[in-house]
Amino acid sequence: MRYRPISPAALAAELTARIDSFTQRGRLAVAVDGADGATGTAELADALVDPLRLLGRPAVRVPARGFLRPASLRFEHGKRNPDARYTDWLDLGGLRREVLDPLADDGTGEVLPALWDPGRDRATRLPRVPVPERGVVLVDGEFLLGAGLGFDLVVHLWLSPAALRRRVPENDQWALPAYERYEQEVDPSALADVVVRVDDPRHPAVYEPEA
Repeated sequence: MRYRPISPAALAAELTARIDSFTQRGRLAVAVDGADGATGTAELADALVDPLRLLGRPAVRVPARGFLRPASLRFEHGKRNPDARYTDWLDLGGLRREVLDPLADDGTGEVLPALWDPGRDRATRLPRVPVPERGVVLVDGEFLLGAGLGFDLVVHLWLSPAALRRRVPENDQWALPAYERYEQEVDPSALADVVVRVDDPRHPAVYEPEA
C-alpha cells in the first residue's frame, strides 16, 4: 500500500477542494470516520468548516456522539461490552432520519445537530438547523461505514494495529475488539472515498491506490 505524506493543513485544503467539486446535489453529507478519541475525526471535520465557508459552502457540524442511543440500550450488556459498542451504541435510524434524509433533493433541508445528550442521558431538544443550497453537513464518528448511511463522501482515518492500541485512550482499551471487528467485517478502507493514515496525527498520509 502506498501513502503520500501530507501536512494537516494541506490535507484540509485537498478535502475542501474535493468537496467543492461535487456539483451533482445541492446539499452534501460528508463523513469523517475513525476510532473515537484516537484518530482526530472531530479535529479534521472542524478544520474543514472555515475553508468550505470561504468557498460559499456553509458547513454544519454533526458529531455522531450526539446520536448515541439511551444508556439503558447502550449498556444493556454492560458498560464495557465491545460487541454492543459496535452494533448497539449509535442510533443509525435517528442519524438517517434527522440528518441525512433532510439533505435529499426532496428533503426539508433542516437537520438536527444532536438528538441525545449522553452525559445527561436525555434528549437534547436542540432546534433544527437549515442547510442552504451548496451547504455541507460534516459528520464525525466511528463505525459510520457499512451501515447503509447515505453519505456523499467518506473520509476514513486509519491506524495501524500497533498505533490503534497505542492511541486508544486507556479507559477505552476494552473497545479494541470492536475496532478489530469493524476492520475485518466492513473493511472501511475499501469503502471510503479517501483513506488517511494517522499513526502520527502531526504527519498524516493519504492512501493512493496503485495505478
